[in-house]
Order: sequence, then C-alpha cells, then structure tokens
Amino acid sequence: MAVKFGRGQCGGHVTLIFAINDLSEEPLEQGSLGAGLCLEDGIEVISRGEEGNFGLNVKFLNGSGSKTLYQDVLEVLSEDIPEIKNYFWELNIRLSLPISQGFGMSASGAIAAASSLQRALGVSHEESKRRSYLVAHLIERKRSTGLGDTTGLVSGGVERRIKEGSPFSGILLDKGPGESEGWAHNIQLLLAWKSESGRHTSEYIDNREWKEKITKSGIEKMNLIGKGVWDSSRWEELLLASEEFASESGLILDSDRSVILEDANRILRNNNLQTKFIPLLCMLGRSIVVLPRDIKYPEFGIDRISEELKKIGYNIVITQVSDLL
Repeated sequence: MAVKFGRGQCGGHVTLIFAINDLSEEPLEQGSLGAGLCLEDGIEVISRGEEGNFGLNVKFLNGSGSKTLYQDVLEVLSEDIPEIKNYFWELNIRLSLPISQGFGMSASGAIAAASSLQRALGVSHEESKRRSYLVAHLIERKRSTGLGDTTGLVSGGVERRIKEGSPFSGILLDKGPGESEGWAHNIQLLLAWKSESGRHTSEYIDNREWKEKITKSGIEKMNLIGKGVWDSSRWEELLLASEEFASESGLILDSDRSVILEDANRILRNNNLQTKFIPLLCMLGRSIVVLPRDIKYPEFGIDRISEELKKIGYNIVITQVSDLL
C-alpha cells in the first residue's frame, strides 16, 4: 500500500493597516489594501497519505486550532488535484504562534497544509507554492477569517498590498488580481497577547459600520504609504500611519485593545525605552507587536520588555520579520 509524505511551512502575518474591498461577487477579486509584517514563526504541517479510503485526521502537536480549516483545504485542493481523494491523510500540525490573535494563522495554516499535501503527491515546488496561496485566499474568503494575509505573505518582509484579491489564479497560476511588494531587513520584534482570544475577524469585516470606519481610515493611510518606492526608508512613516489607523478606525477602543497598549507603553516609560520602541496593534486580534523605532538597533532592550510583560500576565513570542519570498 503506497504511503506519501510531504512538508509545508508558512510564517504568520501581522496586519497594521487595511482597507476592506469585498464588493465583487468573485472571491478571487475580494481582499484588502494595506500594510503589515510577514513573520518567521508560524505553522509547520507534515502530511502522511496512505492509499485507500479518502479521509482526514488532524493532529495538533502543540496548541490547538480549527480542524475544519484543514478539511476545507483538502476539499478545495482536490478540485484541482483529484488524486488527493485516493488517500487517507493525516496532518501533523506544529504551531509556533496562537490562533485568533491577529497573527494571520488561518492563512498560514492553509498555505502550509496545501503545500504539504501537494509536495506529498510530487507537485513541483513552484506550482505547489502558487496553488497554496490561491487555495488559502479562497478559504479565507469562504470562512471570513481574513482578507489580505495571503497576498501579503506572497511578498514576505515588510509588505504593502497595493491591489486587492488573490495573488494567483487561472490554469497556469501565473497571475492574479492581488499584488503586494515587500522589503527585508533584520528586524527583531515582540508579540504579546492575553490568553483569551479576540473577536472573530468576521465580526469586523462583515459588519457594515466597522467596514466603513476601517476602510475610510485605511484608504487615507494607503494614499500616503501606497505611493513611491517601498523600502526601509519608509519604516518611520509606516509606524506613524499604523498608529493613526488604529486610532482613527476606532479599533483601538474596541475589545480592550487600549488597555493592552497602555500596559506596554507604561513598561516602556518605566524602563526609559519609549524612544527606542513602539507598540502597535495587530489587526484584528487582542495583541500587540513591539517594534524598534530605528531598525538599525532592532534588539536593544527587547528582553527587558518581554520579562516585564510576562510579569503582568502576557504571553510572549520574540520573532523576526521574514526574508523576501
């Protein structure tokens, strides 16, 4: 009896600014303009397929997640690759970040799983990578778990999304309506969150009032940072625009996010680090990312901030901005 093995990995993604565009009836054209950070930490998926009756068993090796997400990946993927249904699949999933906290884990999980399954069946690296982003985008729209994470993750690094929609589509997977661009730098960052999860993304992106406020502010910011060359010279501009977006969209006051920022800012002041670091909201979780104001000094003091946040009940991960893909 034939047995197939494959591996897929994808880092998480933090959205700092976004504007919703879901007016099209075609999911491929739905998405968001915006900007964010692609992360080194995320999800690893190891797949094992045993020839026989079609089925799926999902195992989380650490943490927990949505098994239905991976069922959706299998079903959507099988539409392009019917051979998948000749196997019973086991997915072993290792999470290095929590779900439902604004770290883009539904998108990265779908990408990693789709990649793992395709690699197990011998699909080439480039083809499997492109199809994985398409599958993840379709599932994100189906489940209302995200808008632009997959398009942002395509570029890697510090990204801006300048066209909405799936990054790949069509028989050849050679293009899509969505487009992003990124730049890379060795930027260490700190993610902090409380154990209780935030509100589901759909409560914002499917709500007319929230959509209007978010999109108005997001478009204003993208009219500024969406133009010109996108490189490390735009870092301070991105930080300022992200702060303004969180305030002007109203998201800073919802779901106790202002309390999280107040805790972080107090720790920075108490340690005389307020001129070195800035805490920003991760959209749309109840979490923050602490970033260096000057990327020439990305590590100074971050361990001290981490310990202080842990003392008052925060969970912490120190990671890096990913390289360009």
